[in-house]
Amino acid sequence: MSALTAATAAQTAAQAVSAAAQAKKRRALHAYLSDAAHDTWHQFAAKNGVTVSAALEALAAELHDRDPADGGIDFAPIIERARKTDASRRRRRS
Repeated sequence: MSALTAATAAQTAAQAVSAAAQAKKRRALHAYLSDAAHDTWHQFAAKNGVTVSAALEALAAELHDRDPADGGIDFAPIIERARKTDASRRRRRS
């Protein structure tokens, strides 16, 4: 095995270990969405050249870092729509 091949193999192995370590630090987020919401998330991600996972990760950082009182994202309409969706789904299960 040449030195270059050995170095490439070592780098590939190190990347695999790093990816495995990073995967252990992540947690799954599972959601049942309407077809329209599912398509919207994937269209948004594709349009912006990111994955849905990365978009959710970035959104979580914004949700964590911002206080609605400081301006920026107006959470009121989002929360109102989410509450209506939750209520509708609870009624269907009952």
